[in-house]
Amino acid sequence: MKLCIVSGPGQTSVIDVPKPQAGPRDVLLAVRACGICGSDAMYISIGGLPGLEGRTPLGHEPAGEVVEVGGEVEGIAVGDHVVVNPMAAPSGIIGSGGASGGFADYLLIENAVLGTSVAIVPKHIPFEVAALNEPMAVARHAVNRSGVEAGDKVVVFGAGPIGLGATIGFTSLGASVVVVDVIPSRLEKALRVGAIGVIDSANEDVAARLIELHGAAPTRRGEAKSQTDIYLDAAGVGAVVDAALASAKHGATLAVVAVHKRPVTIDFGQILGSELDIVFSMGYPTEIFEVTQDIIENWEKYAVIISDRFPFSEVQDALAAAATPGRADKVMVTFG
Repeated sequence: MKLCIVSGPGQTSVIDVPKPQAGPRDVLLAVRACGICGSDAMYISIGGLPGLEGRTPLGHEPAGEVVEVGGEVEGIAVGDHVVVNPMAAPSGIIGSGGASGGFADYLLIENAVLGTSVAIVPKHIPFEVAALNEPMAVARHAVNRSGVEAGDKVVVFGAGPIGLGATIGFTSLGASVVVVDVIPSRLEKALRVGAIGVIDSANEDVAARLIELHGAAPTRRGEAKSQTDIYLDAAGVGAVVDAALASAKHGATLAVVAVHKRPVTIDFGQILGSELDIVFSMGYPTEIFEVTQDIIENWEKYAVIISDRFPFSEVQDALAAAATPGRADKVMVTFG
């Protein structure tokens, strides 16, 4: 079978490897779709992960069809469509330092346990939408960490895949969401997935527009504040934090899911009186299959997140497109 690996700094290769066979406690998947993550570009740039330099398998966002089931596996049958928990693999995280990757014709799920290593999805869900499960678990963890409640007013900064996934998650839980970005096409997607309003921060005053959309809170120190309850940073730039702190009412929450590549300076004296809560979100401790049901129920909204689809025969072009700033938002590699 074919497998895509990091073969050197800035280099990938598609190589021939033996097709895995399922043992008594394993299942074998024919991979049908696998998403590209920003971490894939990072692994490529450094030549692979420690201990796997020059031979790091890629792809940790797979969805597939079960083609072999070990005799001791319960609750999973040949023909089932499944999403995968890459963290559960005993030989290491799939596509992130483990022995296997999702950019392959077949993927062995070792010690397969329904609800732990895989979850079954209905067959009407397109495989490329099901393959959003892993990144959407990241988005759902951010939603959970924010402490959102029905009726809350939320602003999401950044309408990339995580920001859009969080927007769907917030709205599914009854929140009123405004999305901020600088790219019109992303803002249009935000409206399609349920945002009540959008703000183009390149051309609009974010603080003033938030007051228009969410209403005005009591002023503090003579400064106008919006009624926004939760500010989610899914953009990863310091200006987002500045905008949130400048607008936050008393008791608001700033949740950070984005990776900041530069230090951010916060004036605690400025925000002390607001009793602002700041929380951080990383990964998905419990959300990997919690989000699956929401994807099933709202799959047409989640489908909006996908910007590009490439066949596996063009996986290297797909990886290049995903790594090019401004070229694509969410790239899916499809099989068969």
